[in-house]
This record gives sequence, structure tokens and C-alpha cells, in this order.
Amino acid sequence: MSVPIVFYFDPLSPFAYIGSIAIERVAAHHRREVEWRPMLLGITVMKIMGMKPLLEYPLKGPYLKRDMVRLAEYFDVPFRHHGLKGVNSLAACRAFLWAREHAPEKAKPLAQALFARLWVRGQDITPPEAVIEEAAALGLDGAALEQALGGPDLKAALQSAVEQAVAEGVFGAPTFFVDGEMFWGNDHIWMLEHWLQHHSFRR
Repeated sequence: MSVPIVFYFDPLSPFAYIGSIAIERVAAHHRREVEWRPMLLGITVMKIMGMKPLLEYPLKGPYLKRDMVRLAEYFDVPFRHHGLKGVNSLAACRAFLWAREHAPEKAKPLAQALFARLWVRGQDITPPEAVIEEAAALGLDGAALEQALGGPDLKAALQSAVEQAVAEGVFGAPTFFVDGEMFWGNDHIWMLEHWLQHHSFRR
């Protein structure tokens, strides 16, 4: 079996949302699986790189807002910018890790549901209750997840996942790894596809 494509995501990122759909299509075409791994932009972008959220930068922020709309149209992905303030993805990422341990087949659908909640329906994913609602809709044990979300095990699991991402050089979302090659951003999916087809970057 082919080595899976690794996809690092943070549900906070509209670009990661768009990439989550695009990469699954690419992978299916090339008969690859996609291994989803969570990361936190608040750590890589803000803490380690010392940057503000990209949308807060003058000049660049408005461009990126337009770019996410264009990319969604290009990849034929339903999308709307929610405009919510203070959204964080801690509960969402912890829930993904919990699902990956307790019901692996539902971890990816949970992440997809959380992406859609935020970037299609425009609903917050910050409250644990919102994450539990999406998990329960998939048949996961909401009571067990609620108990686990505030516990030390999931906090440590997410910290470990973020540390792994940083160790592999991940600084933003979406980030993809294919056969050891790292590709950042949806604007590099064409290059990722070229690699899958030719195992080379020559034209």
C-alpha cells in the first residue's frame, strides 16, 4: 500500500478547511489515503514565529479574505467567512484526538463536521458543547467526550501533537507531506499533484 499523504490542519484556518476537501480529492485520484493530524496556529504562527493572525495585518488581511473566496470557488468548496471573534480550536483538536483513539473511523468525519460548522454554517466551535454536539451527531459518546475534554490526558495529547508538528517544520495550515516532501498552502497543491504523478519537480 502507498504511503499516506499527511495533512496538518487547524480548524481555525479557512485555508485548511478548503485544503481538507481538496486534498481528499487529490488523494482519491491517486489512490492514496490521507492521514489527518491537528496543529495549533496559535503556537506555530503566534508563539514560535512571533506573528499576529494573518488576517489582522494591514494590506495583506483584505487580500487573504478575497483569496479564500477565490480558492473556495476554484476548488468548488462551499464557504462563507463567519466573522466571529475570539474563536479557538482547542476543544475541536482535543476531540479529534479523542475520537482517533476511541473511534478511529469517526475522527476524520468529526474534523470535517467541525470545519463545516465554522466555515459553511458560520457557527462557533470554541465551546466544548459545540464540539460535543457534532460528535454526538456522528454517534460518538458525548458524555465520555465531555468528561475527557477537560482532563489532563487530552491536553497532553494535543501538546504532543503540536510538538510533533513543530519538529517536522510545520508552521501553517494546511501543510501536506508526500513521500517526505513538505507542501504548504492550497496554492501548492498543483505541485503536490505533480510530484504524485512524476516523483519529480521537473516539468
